[in-house]
Amino acid sequence: MMVSVSLVFSVLLHRWHVPAALLVGPMIIGIVMGTNGATITPPKSLYLGAQSVLGVMIGGSMTIGILTSFVQDWPLIIGVTTITLLASSFLGWILCVKQVLPGTAGIWGSSPGAASAMVIMAEAFGADARLVAFMQYVRVVIVVAVASSVANFWVDPEVAAAAALAHQWFPPLDVPGFAITLGLAAICCLVGEKSRLPSGTLLIPIIVTMILHVSGYIDVVLPEWFLGLTYAMIGWVIGLKFTPAVLRHAAHAFPKVLLSIIMLIGFCAGISGLLVIFMDVDPLTAYLATSPGGLDSVAIIAASTNVDLSFILVLQATRFFMVLAFGAPLARLVARRTAHLTGPENEKA
Repeated sequence: MMVSVSLVFSVLLHRWHVPAALLVGPMIIGIVMGTNGATITPPKSLYLGAQSVLGVMIGGSMTIGILTSFVQDWPLIIGVTTITLLASSFLGWILCVKQVLPGTAGIWGSSPGAASAMVIMAEAFGADARLVAFMQYVRVVIVVAVASSVANFWVDPEVAAAAALAHQWFPPLDVPGFAITLGLAAICCLVGEKSRLPSGTLLIPIIVTMILHVSGYIDVVLPEWFLGLTYAMIGWVIGLKFTPAVLRHAAHAFPKVLLSIIMLIGFCAGISGLLVIFMDVDPLTAYLATSPGGLDSVAIIAASTNVDLSFILVLQATRFFMVLAFGAPLARLVARRTAHLTGPENEKA
């Protein structure tokens, strides 16, 4: 029943252009069931496998063009990314100090971009993944809605319609490529689990696949229907962990979380204005490049507009990897600074 209801709901969300619908839909169904006494527990092996597939997908999205753009403009890219990361960390610190969210959930939830990866890493470092997911996906929905509205001033309706028609759930399948991709995900999943690295089943596939893909040794083949199953598994695991008490806490924190999201969007818009003034970057390219949404969501919006796609992707990808690299140390720093306010839970981070 959970599978069928999640499928119908996800399709509806997708048709309504809700971002990350294939993950958000199952997560919402999981929350409804989890808060009404359901005791379903998805197998751990499938959850770890879903993490690995997600890592392979992210690693496969890196291209030589993105790396070339980074080499050409790395001081600007690192500077903009660092400022954005510091701003989001400051907002997360405020949420922790004000005890809006318990433990280090605020710092993980405020991390810009990489929503699904941040939820997985937050759980590995002892934060409440349920509240992190709540904050991350509320932000994704709001950021993408705002970015889409801004982009509509530049979008060619015929191009957007053609892109929508080109979307295929069941394209002709490259069976050998799909098998190789699944084999890589399985091997990386095993290595990641044995490595005992926090989020190893996510990070190892990202690193290995990025190296192999950029070097030309592998083309990642992950059809939309399979990615949908992957997202659904992650969404179910997150949603089923919700309890009535967690849901009440999320509802109580929503106004302050919403305010922090609006502040982050405004701050990033300010940075985009500086890019327009001092770097002669066109306004839409600058806005999408600095938007604190997910890499995939921003790429979809950018693909239907007349923008510098390479510049946007390199800024978004750099921020993603900086969040992966510095998210855990920042969370530990916040934990130490706020341990006297938030209690023993922070000691786990």
